[in-house]
Amino acid sequence: MGQVLQFRLPPAQAHAPAGQPLDLMSAVDFALRDLIDIGNHVSLEAVREQAAACRQMLEAAYMDELQHG
Repeated sequence: MGQVLQFRLPPAQAHAPAGQPLDLMSAVDFALRDLIDIGNHVSLEAVREQAAACRQMLEAAYMDELQHG
C-alpha cells in the first residue's frame, strides 16, 4: 500500500488574476521543482524512486526542447 501525500491547497481567491496561460515549458519546470521537493520529504523509498524517475523523464524532455526547440 502506498503513502498518501497531501498537498497544501492555495488560499481561495474570489477572482482569479487575469494573465497569460501557463506555457508547457513553465509547467514542466514547475513540475521538476515539485518532484525534487516531494522526493526530499517522502519517507517511502518506492515513492522517492518513482518521483526520481518522473523527474528524470521530464528533465530529459525539457533539456531536449531547450536544445532542439
